[in-house]
Amino acid sequence: MALVTTTISDGIAQVRLNRPDKLNALTLDLLTELVETARTLGKDKSLRAVVIAGEGGSFTAGLDFASVLKEPKKMWTAFAPRPWRGTNTFQEAAWAWRRVPVPVIAAIEGHCLGGGVQIALGADFRFATPDSTWSVLEGKWGIIPDMSGMRSMAEVVGLETAKRLTMTAQMLTGEEAHRLGLVGELSADPIASATAFARQLAERSPDALAATKRIFLDTWGASPRKVFRRERFEQLKLLVGTNTKIAQKAAFKKEKPVYEPRR
Repeated sequence: MALVTTTISDGIAQVRLNRPDKLNALTLDLLTELVETARTLGKDKSLRAVVIAGEGGSFTAGLDFASVLKEPKKMWTAFAPRPWRGTNTFQEAAWAWRRVPVPVIAAIEGHCLGGGVQIALGADFRFATPDSTWSVLEGKWGIIPDMSGMRSMAEVVGLETAKRLTMTAQMLTGEEAHRLGLVGELSADPIASATAFARQLAERSPDALAATKRIFLDTWGASPRKVFRRERFEQLKLLVGTNTKIAQKAAFKKEKPVYEPRR
């Protein structure tokens, strides 16, 4: 049985963590499948957006320690970083979604704990139910979030809040996570809301969306000079692109654009 499933319709990929009987707790194999799924989707130039969620009413309860500790050799192999990426398997399972050149939207219901928070933060947007349960749970076990969360959490909620959540392992509802900025939008049906948002984004040029994602993620915290230089570089590519012309023509005629595959 696949631990991560993917279906694609109208250019929108629906990715699901698929261990519902274990609240989608993260095993080494599941993490590996997440990395492989992100890489595969990143190569699909017809893709317009990704919605990632969990099967069975829970996003993920975090790392399945019992499963991971049964395979110490495999665990240490997964812990070793790959020099060409700068991440290990644990980190890449979350960070790989930042490398996918389309909007990635996490839809969270039920548990979003430990590594689940970090995977959700790897997405560009987060929709969650008000009663979902969030926690940077690693602090309870005397460890730190090490699936890229130290960087992504500080970016999303700010340094002080990130330190507070990491040090206390405080349990949050979806409403509280929303107030802190972990969640962008609350919804009774986050998958439906995330999919509707994905369709809305699909009406924009895929080249412009990819450029936007690259600039924000690659230059976050960089000097203004570097950001301005990157803006000019990306804009020049867009100005000569076919999809830009399609977007402009559709906007002028007030028609729905039909884009070519992403460059």
